[in-house]
Amino acid sequence: MNAIRATLRLQFHRDFTLDDARALVDDFAALGVSHLYASPLQASRQGSMHGYDGVDPTRIDDEVGGEAALVSLVAALRARGMGLILDIVPNHLAVGGSENPWWQSVLTWGEQSPYGAFFDIDWHSPDPTLAGKLLAPFLGAPYAETLESGELALGFDAAGFHVAYHEHCFPIDPRHYGDILRFAEHNALHEQAAFFDALAQAPNPCSQAPAALSQLERVLEDPGAQASLASALALFEATSEHGATRLHALLSRQHYRLAFWR
Repeated sequence: MNAIRATLRLQFHRDFTLDDARALVDDFAALGVSHLYASPLQASRQGSMHGYDGVDPTRIDDEVGGEAALVSLVAALRARGMGLILDIVPNHLAVGGSENPWWQSVLTWGEQSPYGAFFDIDWHSPDPTLAGKLLAPFLGAPYAETLESGELALGFDAAGFHVAYHEHCFPIDPRHYGDILRFAEHNALHEQAAFFDALAQAPNPCSQAPAALSQLERVLEDPGAQASLASALALFEATSEHGATRLHALLSRQHYRLAFWR
């Protein structure tokens, strides 16, 4: 490792990329800089201007150029006898939204998630309302008020069932998909409900759920099934008393408890 004589701190983002820094290496060397000190380079929230809201520590952010651009910058630095210092802050991860797959997995599966131990979560809180649950204080108003306003919307996409709230996406545990699918008046969707119910007894439901979801997506290629699912989702619209009751019952079975941010 080269001796550190002088560092230059660079803040990387979509408007100043690794390639932009590589073009300036000769200028930095002329100033006597021995090492560049880089802001976090791991994948962060889309449009992040600082990189401290990481969403995937296993890859270099595409917005700053990705791994190829990092390799190119390091090669240019080494050619001038210079080094690179990376700012790595493990506890600076973005939660909320839907871009962090580790966080979404924890919301989906709770303590059984492969990433359940990656976060500092007290799964055994003395608060009985949080036993085995994660407190998720992302709501802009008290829970009951938010529920009745209709701002919590049950939906379905390629990742599965979820409750959307502004930019946030709170996933539904696949073991409870049957609680939704049974409201669909379509035989194939009823059959799918049984497959998801079976996950509750599966030895490793996290690994088996993707196959069941793929099968559900194939069923939903049928326009009739799509229409039936849309009708079922409408029954969970919380602007009606029965819809609010259904959505609350579904949310109460998840591994998180939504709460007012205060």
